[in-house]
Amino acid sequence: MNIVNFSLQEQAILLFAALILFTSFALLAQQRMLASIHVFAWQGALVAGATGLIALVSGQHHLYFSAALTLLLKAMFLPWMLHRLVNRLGIQHHVETVVRPALVLLGAAALVVFSYYVALPIEKLSLLSTRNTIAVSMAVVLIGMLMMVARRQAVSQVIGFMSMENGLFFAAVVSTHGMPMVVELGIAFDVLVAAVLFGIFFLQIRESIESLDVDRLNRLSETEQGQLAEQVQAEQMNE
Repeated sequence: MNIVNFSLQEQAILLFAALILFTSFALLAQQRMLASIHVFAWQGALVAGATGLIALVSGQHHLYFSAALTLLLKAMFLPWMLHRLVNRLGIQHHVETVVRPALVLLGAAALVVFSYYVALPIEKLSLLSTRNTIAVSMAVVLIGMLMMVARRQAVSQVIGFMSMENGLFFAAVVSTHGMPMVVELGIAFDVLVAAVLFGIFFLQIRESIESLDVDRLNRLSETEQGQLAEQVQAEQMNE
C-alpha cells in the first residue's frame, strides 16, 4: 500500500478509519460512564464522516443519506438517550473497575494484528480504493466484542454492542460501497428499537437488584432468579 498514490479524499478515509480504531481503544480503556458515552458519540460522528467521504469518492449518492442517518442516530440520538439513562439511574459519576486493563489492551492490539492477517487476502482481491480499511472495520467489531466480555456493567456492554454495530456498518460501506437503502433503514430501526429495549431492561434490573453489575445476576441462585422473574412480570402487569 502506497499512500502517496491515493487521492486526498482516499487519504482522508484512511485517516478516519485510523481515528475510528482509536476510539475503539479509547472505549475499551475508558472507565468513566459519561466519558464512554462521549467517545461513542465521537465514533459515530467519525463513521458518518467516513461514509460521506466514501460517497464522494465512489459517486454513490445514496451514501450521503446513510451518512446523515448515521450522524443523527449514532452521534446524537443514541448518546443523548444513554446520557439521559445514566442520569436517571444515578450512575453518571460511576467509575468502573476493569480487571487487568493492560492485558485487555494488549488483547485488543492482538485482535488488530489478527484482523490485518485475516483481511490480507481480501485486500489483494478487492479493486476498491477503500479495501485497506477492511481490516480496521474487522478490528472495531472484535474490540467491541472484547469490551462486552471484559466489562461488568450492563451499560458498558451495550456501548460495546453499539460499537460492534459501527464496525459492521463501516465494513459494509468500505467493502461494497454501501448496502441497499431498505437494508440500511431496517438496520437503523433495529438499532433504535434495541436501544429502547436496553433502556427498559436497565431500569427493571436496577429496581430489582439495585445494581447494573451483571456478575450479581450470575450469582443469583435459581430461587432468587425465579422470584426476580415473578417480580418483573408482576410490575409489567400492573403497568
